[in-house]
Amino acid sequence: MIALAYDCLLFQTSSGESIPFSAEMISVELSGDGVGPFDQEFLKHAASAVFHYFKHDLGRITVTVGEFAGALEKVLRGFGLKAVAQEQSSTERRVLNSDLRQLACESGKGFELFFFPRLRDEVRQHLSHEPEVLHFRGLRSCVKQLTGARRWSPRCQTLHDQIVEFLRNCFTTEASQPSCALLVE
Repeated sequence: MIALAYDCLLFQTSSGESIPFSAEMISVELSGDGVGPFDQEFLKHAASAVFHYFKHDLGRITVTVGEFAGALEKVLRGFGLKAVAQEQSSTERRVLNSDLRQLACESGKGFELFFFPRLRDEVRQHLSHEPEVLHFRGLRSCVKQLTGARRWSPRCQTLHDQIVEFLRNCFTTEASQPSCALLVE
């Protein structure tokens, strides 16, 4: 997995997926729903305070959506706002998943020669849908598929690092949305 940014928490959904969010991304989600008498700046500060509580005061890296929502609701209730729980599916819909092993299989006998252009096309296609998170899974099995290895070797590690670096480069050059995150595992 790519190292989690200092300003992100992993939100664990009920389906077991982990989605990285920053305090700013959370406040954007909240303000998009027109939450009562508070302005966007207030919501940003409230979400940042709850984010800080979990990340720095409790030292947590992962938090469930329910835990975060409960803590934020408690803060907002203290200011007289009744929070309405947002449907979880609206967050999950903004996460686009790709299976790297499947992409390696689709590349056929061309191995890395066809895999990397195919991977770039996948990143471009997903970014055209303006997701919040691009999630690429199956990196280890993808590397073994491309190298034809049964056991992890130095060659596997080199290809692993090349794929991660390639994804980072594609993501930074192609992403027009600064709030989008990249997750590779």
